[in-house]
Amino acid sequence: METLPRIDEHEVVIAAPPAVTWAAVLSTLRGTFAAPGAAAVARVLGCEPRGTSGWARPAVGSTVPGFAIVTAEEPRLLVVAGRHRFSRYGIVARLSPSGSGTRVVLESRAEFPALAGRAYRLAVIGSGGHVVAVRRLLSGIRRAAESSPS
Repeated sequence: METLPRIDEHEVVIAAPPAVTWAAVLSTLRGTFAAPGAAAVARVLGCEPRGTSGWARPAVGSTVPGFAIVTAEEPRLLVVAGRHRFSRYGIVARLSPSGSGTRVVLESRAEFPALAGRAYRLAVIGSGGHVVAVRRLLSGIRRAAESSPS
């Protein structure tokens, strides 16, 4: 992951403790990337990993379509990574206490090799679609954490 170029970083402060927010990060990742529509897109792109496994007790090696957990240091650091025919990519989630809540920072990293990769980057990053997707992911994490019975 460290060798992948940094794309961007987005953050949110959530009114929930780190342990609750950690669980929300995991459940939101599963809900987002294992959803039927997202799984279908993952199949079309040829994503690796292809399916969901080990998510009942998420840990290093657990997968959802397009992502595998490569680092899990509960409740402060989660790194997921994957690849498909146009890119190698990953998300670094950093959680830290912030006042009475938790600051969540999502850092996106990716490389887009060859002409097809550059075209894909333009379509996803250049269009602003990536920013919308990351903000939606952060909103989902916030909703899940703040509505969770602590």
